[in-house]
Amino acid sequence: MSHIQSRELSRIVKDEAHKLGFELAGICSADPSPHIDIYENWLREGRNGEMGYLATERARSGRADPRQILPECKSILVVGANYLSLGAKDNQTSATHIAAYALGDDYHDVFVARLTKLIEFLQGLISERFAYRIYTDTGPILERELAQRAGLGWIGKNTCLISPKGGSYFLLGEVLLTLPLEPDEPFTTDHCGNCTRCIDACPTASILPDRTLDARRCISYLTIELKGPIPAEQRPDVGNRLFGCDICQQVCPWNQRFAQTSEEVAFKLRPFLETANLMEILQLDDDGFRAAFQGSPIKRAKRRGLLRNAAIVAGNICQPSLLPILGSLLLNDPEPLIREHAAWALGQFDCPESAAFLKQAKSHERDRGVRHEIENAIMKSSTIANNKSTDYDPSSK
Repeated sequence: MSHIQSRELSRIVKDEAHKLGFELAGICSADPSPHIDIYENWLREGRNGEMGYLATERARSGRADPRQILPECKSILVVGANYLSLGAKDNQTSATHIAAYALGDDYHDVFVARLTKLIEFLQGLISERFAYRIYTDTGPILERELAQRAGLGWIGKNTCLISPKGGSYFLLGEVLLTLPLEPDEPFTTDHCGNCTRCIDACPTASILPDRTLDARRCISYLTIELKGPIPAEQRPDVGNRLFGCDICQQVCPWNQRFAQTSEEVAFKLRPFLETANLMEILQLDDDGFRAAFQGSPIKRAKRRGLLRNAAIVAGNICQPSLLPILGSLLLNDPEPLIREHAAWALGQFDCPESAAFLKQAKSHERDRGVRHEIENAIMKSSTIANNKSTDYDPSSK
């Protein structure tokens, strides 16, 4: 390595990370994970749901030992950026909740650009060439464990990394390096104590005692990662959460006391989300969806996923003004996933108008899953449907 000592180079690299907008920065060794058994047991229990990519050989070997990803890896830089924008705090009490991390630009793009600049800065300091890998929730590594080993915080009962300087509203990124940087002291203290607020507040009891969660019950998984229908028995638990869920963070005392509002422009609330209501979201076509969410984490759900979620929220709040658009989605939308959840939502209204839409759709729907949902919804409101819906003409709305 160049004349710069390992300890001094580590300090310089972390200082530069702070200048690039990362509030947290630490370094850990590339040693194998001492807790990989927890991950393997989580997989054996099937708690990854339909996220099969987490159980591949590559995913498991990389999480067990970072050197399976970068054989000559000697150190790992871990960074964190606060994403709690002012708009995120306002969104916590809005009619339709979107997870705070998803209100601005896609953090993957933000982190990769900044960490690439950091690598260029580092390469300019030393003469020797080195290899590296940049990740931010994109590679087979145990991010929170690495952050804890780099001294950035502890893994809380809500499964999030909690920093004593600012709570858990931090996105994480990592750079695997073949340079031998000086590691920081790991964070070994658990400051959750006897508190169980996150566990008690979780609407679906998805947070487990071993500081993992059952993704199959987690609202963030259901509204983001799950690509097919959300199980009917779990739809009421979604409540007003359109994309993701922050409840386990909102109730955390460390966030309530120490979380700060980020001034990062990239995570600022998008203009569309400042004014959009549930009806506007339900009316998005493909072009409108792309325009509203270009460069946003929400784009990952695609239009069908977001409108699936929006239909569930509509069914949970039962706002009468949403009936016509739900009826239109059921009768006309090309996506069976959206039609299926629109049918469920209409069934929650239990009124002549919704029953009429359901009966009309049943007469021409060909998709088996959608027909099944329509039939269930009609059964739910059978008394009103039989007595009154025949007098109602959906085309009049």
